[in-house]
Amino acid sequence: MFRTLFKALAAIAVVCTVGGMGLVGYEEFIKPDARGTRSEASLGDPFTGTKKIRIDGRSVTVSCAGDASHDGPLVLLMAGGGDGLETMAPLTKSLSEKSRVCSYDRLGEGTSDKPDGPQSLDDSSAVLTAVLDRLAGERPVVLAGHSLGGHIAARYAPGHQDRIKGLVLLDATIPTLTADISRTIPASATGLPAQVRAQAIAANKGENEEKLVIEDGEVLPAGDMPVEILQHESQYAEVPDYGPALERMWSTGQKKWRGLSGNSKLSTAPGSGHYIHVDRPDLATGAVQRVAGQAASGAND
Repeated sequence: MFRTLFKALAAIAVVCTVGGMGLVGYEEFIKPDARGTRSEASLGDPFTGTKKIRIDGRSVTVSCAGDASHDGPLVLLMAGGGDGLETMAPLTKSLSEKSRVCSYDRLGEGTSDKPDGPQSLDDSSAVLTAVLDRLAGERPVVLAGHSLGGHIAARYAPGHQDRIKGLVLLDATIPTLTADISRTIPASATGLPAQVRAQAIAANKGENEEKLVIEDGEVLPAGDMPVEILQHESQYAEVPDYGPALERMWSTGQKKWRGLSGNSKLSTAPGSGHYIHVDRPDLATGAVQRVAGQAASGAND
């Protein structure tokens, strides 16, 4: 989301993979909320590459890499709004050396089907559950999400602690963006600031590729699972008059995500803009590997 602003101005990070593997020319059918009803292998679908599966009548593109026999957590990468899973390809490659790593295009993103109408976070969560049923089997899962993908992961984890054992949030969309940006940039603003404000509010009302309505909300606790939160160093410098205020807004929002867990860590990625996994892949990879290691240790306790 706001891809034009990101590319033209590097101005605001709101809500905004595996490339080169080739798309398998068939689809497989599964339905949401079917965990425990299928005779899947306990470690999930062992395929490598990219293919389409059908979830409740919709075609969803999924990709996986890494050793499928590895009994550690599955790492599921979740791209930001307006981005397909291919944007996570470099991160997938580095992580797959030690972990089983998968990603998927949410409805409306990449090569997955478009939604018929507006979606809620419950709708997005149902698709995520079905994807995990297929790809993870009974193994624990670490969710690593960028921007809107991080927001969805953070909202999903508290209600699915039986399966989600760790989180990595890469400049995740903040919990109360609509209220925060409305307060930070007043309705009287003009020019680029007014455009930034209007687009953010419109996007959260469902004017985005996923038709996803993103409501402000409190951060719910997700137990003591390991959570690493990385925020950008600089993203708003080119927004006239409001750059510093927007940076403070975003930083305050990232601190709110620490309420997910008593075992959370927040850090700034030096030299990064909104796309931390592109600007500082070393830091993104390290964060995921640490959380996956902690999740594996917890699962074996």
